[in-house]
Amino acid sequence: MRTLIAANWKMHGGLDWVAKTAEFDKILPQGQRGDIDVLICPPTLYVAAMAKNEDGVLIGAQNCHHAFQGAHTGEISSAMLRDAGVHYVIVGHSERRAQGETDADVNAKADAATTARLTPIVCVGESLKQRQAGQASNVVEHQLIKSLPDDLDDYVVAYEPIWAIGTGEVPTLSDIKDMHTHIRNIVGKRVRILYGGSVKPANAQDILGTKNVNGALIGGASLEMESLAAIARAAMD
Repeated sequence: MRTLIAANWKMHGGLDWVAKTAEFDKILPQGQRGDIDVLICPPTLYVAAMAKNEDGVLIGAQNCHHAFQGAHTGEISSAMLRDAGVHYVIVGHSERRAQGETDADVNAKADAATTARLTPIVCVGESLKQRQAGQASNVVEHQLIKSLPDDLDDYVVAYEPIWAIGTGEVPTLSDIKDMHTHIRNIVGKRVRILYGGSVKPANAQDILGTKNVNGALIGGASLEMESLAAIARAAMD
């Protein structure tokens, strides 16, 4: 199973950031990446320009609409993303769930992504209150069951404990192992399970070396290519 190192740039960057894939390739050339897939999910405005790169960095999107077309002002369909050269799309990120996105919404978006021949990265994760109450496993299991279409085949799961995103807080390796094992028992052997939440070069090797962790979904530490390359190298060690 190939490791997936996925960068979520969120609402960062400018047009000059299109060149960052070439910068990454200079730091960690494509021929030296082994069995590592590197994915960058920039703001939608820059997706098409970045998808033209020839440096082996995959391009993804941070969201899509569940409909293929229609009167949905400001939205982007999965079919449009595919036309722009996208391979993956993040659905159900906690920052979008916090804005009211439901499991049913995530389910519909994942289904639309698959129909457009994109691979959805389905995000799940518990709040600190839910973890402290001993509900983390049940919360994540419920999100998965409700967020995954019944016939979904090609997809990735990203476990991101909400309380660890952008905070510098990270679960213990034991907690990560337990949750990823729980997710593995739900989704089966073929699905890649990423960990996300304050992943950085200093902790990447330990996290990526944990059983059933098949990669990482990285936020702030992915904005600089030296940092992203260091995380990718950690996955290779």
